[in-house]
Amino acid sequence: MADVATAPHPILERLVATVGARHVVTDAQDAAPYLAEPRELFHGKARCVVRPGSTAEVAAVLKACDELGVRVVPQGGNTGLVGGQIPDQSGEEILLSLKRMDRVREVDKDSMTMTVEAGLTLLRVQEEAEKAGALFPLSLAAEGSCTIGGNLATNAGGTAVLAYGNARDLVTGLEVVLADGRVLSNLSKLKKDNTGYDLKHLFMGSEGTLGIITAAVVKLYPRPRAMETAFIGLRSPREALALLNLAQEIAGGGVKTFEIMPRFGLEIVLRHAAGARDPLAGPHPWYVLLEIGAADESGETLMRVLEAGMEGGLVDDAAVAASLDQRKDFWRLRELMSEMQKHEGGSIKHDVSVPVAKTPQFLEELYPAVERFMPGARPVPFGHLGDGNIHANVSQPPGMDKQAFLDRWYEMNEVVHAIVTRLGGSISAEHGVGTLKRDLLPGVKDPVALEVMRAIKKTLDPKGILNPGKVL
Repeated sequence: MADVATAPHPILERLVATVGARHVVTDAQDAAPYLAEPRELFHGKARCVVRPGSTAEVAAVLKACDELGVRVVPQGGNTGLVGGQIPDQSGEEILLSLKRMDRVREVDKDSMTMTVEAGLTLLRVQEEAEKAGALFPLSLAAEGSCTIGGNLATNAGGTAVLAYGNARDLVTGLEVVLADGRVLSNLSKLKKDNTGYDLKHLFMGSEGTLGIITAAVVKLYPRPRAMETAFIGLRSPREALALLNLAQEIAGGGVKTFEIMPRFGLEIVLRHAAGARDPLAGPHPWYVLLEIGAADESGETLMRVLEAGMEGGLVDDAAVAASLDQRKDFWRLRELMSEMQKHEGGSIKHDVSVPVAKTPQFLEELYPAVERFMPGARPVPFGHLGDGNIHANVSQPPGMDKQAFLDRWYEMNEVVHAIVTRLGGSISAEHGVGTLKRDLLPGVKDPVALEVMRAIKKTLDPKGILNPGKVL
């Protein structure tokens, strides 16, 4: 069966009239890249893919869909990992791609803001900020292909949350097209505005179910004069947490990144990634990638942290990046960890968070719980210790059939999520809910909160045309 509908529908004529025939994709081969997500867990079908080039065109598309009762799935860079950007199997939905909307509308260095369209890649946003002598701190492994609109719609986290916050903390204003085609225009640069409800926060993290973000005013920050980076070996997550506290005592707000990794995760990268090398002389049970933004290039702040960590018995060994290339090598070890897991067979992924203080307890309980459930399964928990967000991935036992392992995805979820819930955490820290975790929400979310979410959805999208079946 084709992945795009072949029967004519009145919406197609309206879409062609709005965006032009070349931007209404009905050929199955051309539409295919839009209809499957990176992990191949979700595949969809669509009546067509429509690619508007302006906010006015997005508004016209949604007005037509609202009038004709056609459901719409918005998509940015198609890098999401929970299926939120993929249509269902009916072939009746249209997929709305925002990739053509990739302009920088304004850079305002005095206000330290930049107004960007939703289809601009995160990497381009970073580069445009750098051209202006500033920093846009949101950083993800997929930054070369994910879009800022998708980042905001999912409230992306990344590696700099410790210092700068999630995506929603990096925005002062939004432009959003509502389900009926009306445009909510609030591209404000204000740092203070108490004139009623702060509506932008409704749409950031809503995964396109309440409106489609078409532009945003994002915050810029002064660039650190230097970035000091170390790859550190230590005994356990408890030493890692103590080192985090020590680093913040010494460097204050200069601590930009604090990533934790297990030895097995590093071994996977060393085994399967071309050119990867162990930065330290010998193996260690756990590792931390620490970055500190400094006022100069002396490296004194980082060395003070490492020396204090060694004196306190927290740090067993460390390598300090002496060049930009070495810093990139350290980061490559961290960023390839999830991707390299595929070479070890099936991998069941978890994106969870717990209070920072309970991160060591979570990791200590994770290993025996997984072993009891499935002997031989190999946890690969890594991620953002600084904000409590751990990607608690699990690789299959050696020799086990891959599909048999993946068939127990939701059972493994129950094992991991039970620990997370008991520790007061979240089953979705930064990837969103989408389709993958939608049916899990009633078991972990406050019932009143779900009622309020449904009421907001009904108010803003009464016909249910925006990203149906996602989140709720």
